[in-house]
Amino acid sequence: MLAKWWKRILMIILIIACLFNVTTKLVRNLSIEDELLSSAQYIQDQQDAEKAENVIK
Repeated sequence: MLAKWWKRILMIILIIACLFNVTTKLVRNLSIEDELLSSAQYIQDQQDAEKAENVIK
């Protein structure tokens, strides 16, 4: 009887820990707008570097 209670208690703790972990990961993600802006900035920097390289040649 006591083993059943421990199993239930530990299962509830495990579920709560998993939910907390998932929630934390979702909250810490960057917004999609920030991701798109950083990607666009990276591509712009790459294109500028290629243009500068072509001017030197």
